[in-house]
Amino acid sequence: MGPSHFFPKLILATIVASVATLSPARADDYPVRPITLIVGFAAGGPNDTIARILAERMQLSLGQPVIVENVPGAAASIGAGRVAHAPPDGYTLSLGFIGTHVINAAIYKLPYDPLNDFEPVAVVATNPQLIVSRKDIPAKDLTELIAWLKAHSDHAAQGTGGVGSPSHVAGALFQQLTGTTFAFVPYRGAAPALQDLVAGHVDLMFDQMANSLPQVRAGTIKAYAVTAKARWTAAPDIPTVDEAGLPGFHMSVWHGLWAPKGTPRDVINKLNDAVVTALADPGLRERFAEIGQDVPPRDQQTPEGLAAYQKSEIETWWPIVRSAHIRVE
Repeated sequence: MGPSHFFPKLILATIVASVATLSPARADDYPVRPITLIVGFAAGGPNDTIARILAERMQLSLGQPVIVENVPGAAASIGAGRVAHAPPDGYTLSLGFIGTHVINAAIYKLPYDPLNDFEPVAVVATNPQLIVSRKDIPAKDLTELIAWLKAHSDHAAQGTGGVGSPSHVAGALFQQLTGTTFAFVPYRGAAPALQDLVAGHVDLMFDQMANSLPQVRAGTIKAYAVTAKARWTAAPDIPTVDEAGLPGFHMSVWHGLWAPKGTPRDVINKLNDAVVTALADPGLRERFAEIGQDVPPRDQQTPEGLAAYQKSEIETWWPIVRSAHIRVE
């Protein structure tokens, strides 16, 4: 048998050895090229802003650029679906939120499973909601607002950021807890809904703190409570729902970081280390505070913390969405 018979085997052995040494997901090498962070909304919104602040700080730890890519559509589910079907190598990540990874699955037929198609990395930001109304509603507190809504159930209306948005879901739960009835008026986002609240075209909203607080401060709308267990540091004069007479009505528009299912654990750990370092940075915390975002508790800044929190949020919100018959037309 001549040397030519051994040559193909030699080539095959060389290729196998080369492939084995070039795996992009090995933690001792990772990352060796830029990382893409997918955001399911257009540039400029709160999700995009959070992603860009986080990416800027994470890349200092990771030693590679973290590039934010906006993939809007279908309540951010298109972007999340892209990450779910990306190679599990740590180079395509999702900056998702309560909508993409909790609420949407109770409303849409999604191209992904929010629990089983991702590897959790960490909760990265939380943002309570404010219960607000147009300024000329006579109610002085939350109890009086609930009474006013019951007395005006034939024409009262809540503005929402769209069908199935966190503001819509919060309103559905509020109705269940208070026995109130009012119409939902969907808008293409919270910003135009807030504009109509200021103009007096709708009566109330459940809105992200960062969006509504400037209008509250300007006196163009009224605030009744924050949907959190503790008063918000940026607005300590606004009571919690527990203090205002509606205990347990808690809702946070929170954001998390996920990788595709099957991403190696040591890669997840490197990403988590970068997130934890970023969230401990005073500069990042200050920038988050400026846009109304809180840094989550340390126990949620772990893969296990995000997984547990997401599961508990699904158990809370799916029954509410389904019992309210929230559907996209």
